[in-house]
Amino acid sequence: MKNNIKHYRKMLNITQEDLANKLSVTRQTINAIENNKYNPTLELAMKMSKFLNVPVETLFILE
Repeated sequence: MKNNIKHYRKMLNITQEDLANKLSVTRQTINAIENNKYNPTLELAMKMSKFLNVPVETLFILE
């Protein structure tokens, strides 16, 4: 599964650390997700979608 998290995060001009803090995860978790090394839980994916104000289907692309 690919994702567009980095793109939308940069559009809001926030760091991985900022996003991690808002979602109560580590910066390493955000980094792993952005680099397609870890698929988030459904709950975390929904929280990312809500925080970034983008539909979850836009953030994550199933290949």
